[in-house]
Amino acid sequence: MPRSARLDLPDLLQHVIVRGVERCDIFRDDNDRLRFLQSFSKLLVETDTECFAWSLMTNHFHLLLRPQNRLAPFMRRLLTGYAIYFNLRHKRYGHLFQNRYKSIVCEEDSYLLELVRYIHLNPLRAGLVEDLAALDHYAWSGHAVILGKSSQEGQVADEVLSLFSEKRGEARRRYRAFVADGVSQEKREKLGGGRKKPRRISEEEDGALYDKRVLGSAAFVQELRKRQDLESEFPRPMEIAEIIARVCRHFGIEPEELRLKSRVGRLVAARNIICYFAVRQVGHNGVDVGRHVNLRRAGVSVAAGRGAEMVKNDPVLFALLNN
Repeated sequence: MPRSARLDLPDLLQHVIVRGVERCDIFRDDNDRLRFLQSFSKLLVETDTECFAWSLMTNHFHLLLRPQNRLAPFMRRLLTGYAIYFNLRHKRYGHLFQNRYKSIVCEEDSYLLELVRYIHLNPLRAGLVEDLAALDHYAWSGHAVILGKSSQEGQVADEVLSLFSEKRGEARRRYRAFVADGVSQEKREKLGGGRKKPRRISEEEDGALYDKRVLGSAAFVQELRKRQDLESEFPRPMEIAEIIARVCRHFGIEPEELRLKSRVGRLVAARNIICYFAVRQVGHNGVDVGRHVNLRRAGVSVAAGRGAEMVKNDPVLFALLNN
């Protein structure tokens, strides 16, 4: 399935998650962590990127950033520089990180503090520290920076504290209590990814309410869609019926014929293309697509794979689906 374009513009709060390729460790010891943080801090200052939270795990890390410029150049410099250092130091070759880091645009008013807590509790939940008291002094997350027990140039700890109180001491106490409250709560999986797709909404509403690149309300997604500089990144999702109509016209068949058990060549080809485009390109559910073409979920998956090969080798089909 083609990747969605990033929503990469200045002044958008972004939760960034970077993992080692094949889950390999990207921090083998404290020297690695220190080297990463030195480069990270330098880049934050040079690019005027605000960092609200961060945590270094073993095979991945989390960042909560508000770039003043685009995120992509910042991440390219950070990851490339560290990968070169890591490979030289540990005498290894090849890619260090998964081929694409994850970045999620977040609704700041609703999720900033939740994300700060979520990211800073990661070392505790992963067992890297024994308890919250140990996390308070843990050197490899931004939690200790906010509490004033360590420093990290570029982290905007004061901006986080200002959301709790104007008095620094009181703000730190309230922040610490806020984080402590999160320890007993279940891990909120949705904070590590886009908002879950709502149930029982129409296909027409679906594209307007949901986007896996965004963590926020339907109103926030709509607000992003209205931004002129992001308009091209939110193409209107094509409905299954529209995909079927377009493909059937191309093959000279009627949509009703797709429900037949016939193995006529053009019917099979049409099913393959419909499954490929509807599932892999647009993101429709395989079960829903299967109802239209008389295939079960597994059959839809196989057909989509065949459709991908057909489109790759036929410029006419590619144009049909992308114009």
